[in-house]
Amino acid sequence: MDTRMEEEIKRWTAKRKTALILEILQGKTTVSEASRAYDLNPSEIEQWVEEGKRGMENSLRSKPLDVKEQYEKQLSDLQQAYGEAMLELRARKKLQALLDEEEK
Repeated sequence: MDTRMEEEIKRWTAKRKTALILEILQGKTTVSEASRAYDLNPSEIEQWVEEGKRGMENSLRSKPLDVKEQYEKQLSDLQQAYGEAMLELRARKKLQALLDEEEK
């Protein structure tokens, strides 16, 4: 990305994100360098890179998933992780309550 473009970026379009992701994947820059250069959160850039990798993988499949299927799968994965986290939280609270009772 040229210097003039760096100064003018007000909105990160898919095209600009793609250019940055390609630079990172090609080793022309790093996440930390891009973070400093564009005043972006490194975790946001890392998320873009992961999304880009998933998109590339999907586009290279013999039968690519459509966007709706991708979002539904991602939603399902997130719901499952949320459910597991809630179960763990409940178990920890129950354990803490039992430990508090023992101390009394």
